[in-house]
Amino acid sequence: MYGLIERDPALAPFESDIELRMTRYNDKKKELLKNEKSLNDFANAHKWYGFHRDKDGWVYREWAPAADQLYLAGDFNDWHWTDTPLTKLDNGNWEIHLPGDVITHGSRVMTITEKDGELTQHIPVYAKRAIQDWVNKSWCCEVMDEEEFEWTDEGFKSDEPPIIYEAHVGMSSEKLGIADYRWFADNILPHIKKTGYNTVQLMAIMEHPYYGSFGYQVSSFYAASSRFGYPADLKYLINKAHSMGLRVLLDVVHSHAVGNTLEGLNMFDGTEYQFFHEGPEGDHPAWGTKLFNYDKPEVIHFLLSNLKFWMEEYHFDGFRFDGVTSMLYHDHGLGVAFSSLDMYFSMNTDVEAITYLQLANELIHELNPKALTVAEDMSGMPGMCVPVKEGGVGFDYRLGMGLPDMWIKLIKEKKDEDWNLGAIWHELTFRMTPTIAYAESHDQALVGDKTIMFRLADAAMYDGMQKDTHSEVIDRAMALHKMIRLITLAGGGDGYLAFMGNEFGHPEWIDFPREGNNDSYQYCRRQWSLLTNQDLKYGQLYDFDSKMIHMAEEYHLFDERYPQQRWIHEDDRVLAFERAGLLFVFNFSANKSYEGYTIPVSFGCDYEVVLSSDDISCGGYGRVERKPMSAYQEGMEGNNLRLYLPARTAIVLKPSKAAKNS
Repeated sequence: MYGLIERDPALAPFESDIELRMTRYNDKKKELLKNEKSLNDFANAHKWYGFHRDKDGWVYREWAPAADQLYLAGDFNDWHWTDTPLTKLDNGNWEIHLPGDVITHGSRVMTITEKDGELTQHIPVYAKRAIQDWVNKSWCCEVMDEEEFEWTDEGFKSDEPPIIYEAHVGMSSEKLGIADYRWFADNILPHIKKTGYNTVQLMAIMEHPYYGSFGYQVSSFYAASSRFGYPADLKYLINKAHSMGLRVLLDVVHSHAVGNTLEGLNMFDGTEYQFFHEGPEGDHPAWGTKLFNYDKPEVIHFLLSNLKFWMEEYHFDGFRFDGVTSMLYHDHGLGVAFSSLDMYFSMNTDVEAITYLQLANELIHELNPKALTVAEDMSGMPGMCVPVKEGGVGFDYRLGMGLPDMWIKLIKEKKDEDWNLGAIWHELTFRMTPTIAYAESHDQALVGDKTIMFRLADAAMYDGMQKDTHSEVIDRAMALHKMIRLITLAGGGDGYLAFMGNEFGHPEWIDFPREGNNDSYQYCRRQWSLLTNQDLKYGQLYDFDSKMIHMAEEYHLFDERYPQQRWIHEDDRVLAFERAGLLFVFNFSANKSYEGYTIPVSFGCDYEVVLSSDDISCGGYGRVERKPMSAYQEGMEGNNLRLYLPARTAIVLKPSKAAKNS
C-alpha cells in the first residue's frame, strides 16, 4: 500500500488508479533516462541547444524535427533570411558553427524556418535574452557572452515555513514606467525584510511579449524579462536577497505558452504539434494559449531543463507552479466543483501532466533538498503534497485558493454582521495538505475586481484616510482589513502569502498600460509615498501587518499545523483559538464591546497581550491594555480568562513561559 493511502484511507478504493500513475511515472522516467543516472543528468538541454561559445566562435543548435530547413538571420548578415543555413543532424536537430567574430556580444538574431516552401521567423527557443528590436520592428534574440557573476551566497539554505511576499518587479516603483531588477533589489528587498517576510515570490520573470499578461503568457522560457534589465541584474537581486536571509521563488509557467509564432514556441518547426498537442486539444479554451504535450520526451526534456536552468543559472530557491489545475484535467477544471474523490481518478484526469509534475518535483528536490515547490491548484487533488515515492505528486505546499474567494464573496454579498463564524472557521481549517494561506490574490487587485481594502472602503479612500479624520466606512475597513489578515495567517495554513502593496491597503486597482487607457502607467505602480506619508493611515495598516508577520516568526506559529478552537459564539460574534501556545481572540461584532468576556484557555496562569489590532499605532483606539491578566478556574470547567473585547478587534495573547513549558 502506498503512503498516500495510509495518510488518507478514503483513497483505498482508488489504489489501482494510484498504482497506474506510479507505473506510468516509473516507465516514463526509465524511458527518459536510458543511460543517464538521474534526472539531474538528463535535464541539460540548455547546455547543448541554443548559443554557446566554442574555441573558434559560436555554435548554435535547435531541435526542429519537421522543418525542411533552418536559417539564422540577424544584424551579422543584414537580416538576409536565407544566407546562413543550419545543417541537419540526427533526431531532428540542427546546428551551425559561426567562426571568429561573426556573432559578437549583443548581436541580434532570429531563426528562420522553412516548411513546405514557406518561410517564417522565430526567436531561438533557448534564447537567454529576448528584446524588442526597434530597427527590425519585432522581437528578437540578443546573443550575449556568458557573464561571470560573482555570487556570494554559497551555502545559502532556508527551511523556515514560508511567509511569502509576492511581487512584480516592473510595477514595484512609484514612477510612471517600468522598474528594474536593481531598483527592486535596492529598494523593495529592504522593505520585505523589515516587514518580516522570509520569502520573495517573483512574478513575470520569464519573458512575455504582452506586459499586461502579468507574465502568464510566456514566450521565451529561458529568458529573464528584458523589460527589467539584464541577466546580471536579476542575479544581483537574488544574490542580495540571499544575503538578507530571503529565499526567492520563481513564478514558473509550465501550464501553457503564448500562441504567438514570432515570439513564442508555436509553429517553430512549421507544425503546431512540435511542443503542443495537435488540434483543439492544444488550445486552451479560456486563455487562448497553447498546451504542452507532456507525454513527449522532447517536451519533458525542454521543461525539466528549464527548471534546472533557473535554479543553477539564477539560484532560485524553488517555484510556484502556475495553473496546475488546468494541467491536471482535460477540461482544465473550468466550472467544475470537485465534490467527490471519483472526480480525481476519472478519464478527465490528465495522467501525463501528473507524471510531468512528479518528475519536476523529483528533479527540483534532487538539485536542492531545501527547495520549495508550491502548486496553484484549486481542485484539491489528493496527494498533491505527498512525496512521489509514496504515490503523491511531490509538491511541498498548495495555495489555499478557497480563502481569498471566501473573503471576497463575504465582503461583496453580506454585511459583516451576518458572516457565519463557523463557516469561516471551517474554510480556514479544513485542509488535508500543507497549505499557503492568503487573504487576497493578485488577481483581485486587477481592474474588474478590487482588493480587500478598496472593496471595503471604496471611494472613501480618496478623502477619508487622513489620520485626523474618522468615518464609519474607513473605521470599519481598517478594522476588518487587519482582522481578516490576522485570522487568515493564524488559522488558515502552514505558510502565508501577501501581494506587494496589499500589506498597507494599497488603494485602487492594477491596470497595465494598454490601448484602452492610452498606454498609461498610472495604475501600474505602487504608491509607496502613501505608506510613508505620516498624515495618512496606510502606515498604520502596515504597522499591524509587520507586527503580525514578526509575531508569526517569533512564536514559530506554523510549527503547530492546526489551530485548536477554544470558543465560538455566533450571536456575540466572538471566535477564539490557540496555536503554537498563543491565544487568538476575534470580536467581529460591529458595535458590541464586551467587558470581562470569558474565554476558555489551556493554562491557569498570567496572560499578556502581544498584538492588538486596536493599538493606536495600528490605526485603532488604544482600548486594549497591555497589563498581565490572570486565568482562573471555575468549578470543573477548566481555566478561563476574562477579557475586554472592543468591537471589531483582534487580540493575541501569550501565557507565561513557565505555563507554556509545563
